[in-house]
Amino acid sequence: MKKDPALTSAPTIQVIERMFTLIDVLASREEAISLKEISQKTGLHPSTAHRILNDLATGRFVDRPEAGSYRLGMRLLELGNLVKGRLNVRDAALAPMRDLHKLIQQPVNLSMRQGDEIVYIERAYSERSGMQVVRAIGGRAPLHLTSVGKLFLAADDPLRVRSYSTRTGLAGQTRNSITQIQVLERELSRVKQSGFARDNEELELGVRCIAAGIYDDQGKLLAGLSISAPADRLDESWLPKLQETAKAISETLGHQEER
Repeated sequence: MKKDPALTSAPTIQVIERMFTLIDVLASREEAISLKEISQKTGLHPSTAHRILNDLATGRFVDRPEAGSYRLGMRLLELGNLVKGRLNVRDAALAPMRDLHKLIQQPVNLSMRQGDEIVYIERAYSERSGMQVVRAIGGRAPLHLTSVGKLFLAADDPLRVRSYSTRTGLAGQTRNSITQIQVLERELSRVKQSGFARDNEELELGVRCIAAGIYDDQGKLLAGLSISAPADRLDESWLPKLQETAKAISETLGHQEER
C-alpha cells in the first residue's frame, strides 16, 4: 500500500522549518551561542537541535568554534555574496542591454559562471531579431562552447583549465565545437590578447556570438555580456558597441580600468 505523499513529506517540512528557526537564532547574535541557549530560544529539545546543527555544520552553514557552541558558517556568506552579485549585475545591466538591443536588433545576453557552466540570468530581445532564442533565462551551457564561458576560462590559470578539460571531457555539440585541450588553450590565448571571445556555431549550428566581460570593483570577472545572431548576420561593427556597454556596466559596479 502506497503512503500518502502529504504524510511522508510532513516530517521533511518540519525539519526544514526547524532548520530555519535555528539559523534565525544564530543570526540574531554576533558571537557563538551555546546549545543550551539555542534550545531555550527555539523550544527544541537539545538532542534535536544538536542533530540538525551538526548536519548544518557538515554543509558549512554553521560553524562550531568550540564544543557545544555554534554560529553562522561561511557557506551562508558565500551564498549571500553570490545572490548579491547576481542582483547587482542584473540591475546594472538591464537598461544598457536594452539600449544595445535597440541599436543592433539582435539578442543581448547576460551570463554568469556557475561551476563548469554559464547560466543565462538576463536577456534583451524581440521577435524582430528573426532568431529563435537559443537559451532561456536560467538555462545553462558548458564554458568551452560559449563566448562568455571562454572569457571565464581565459581568466583561469592553465592548471584550472586543464582540470576543467579533464572533468568535462570537452564534450562537443556541433561540428565546430572545441573538443581538444590544445585547441582550447590556443583559443583562450586569443581571448586574453583581444579582450573578447567568440562562439563560432560551437553551441548551436546557425548561431554565432561575441562576448565582452563585466568586472566588479575588485577587478574580478563577474559576468559576460554577449550578442547572439544568425551565423550569416553577425556584424563585426557591433563589437565596439558591445565592449562599450560592458565597460559602462562595469563602471556602474565600481570597476575602474588600470591607467
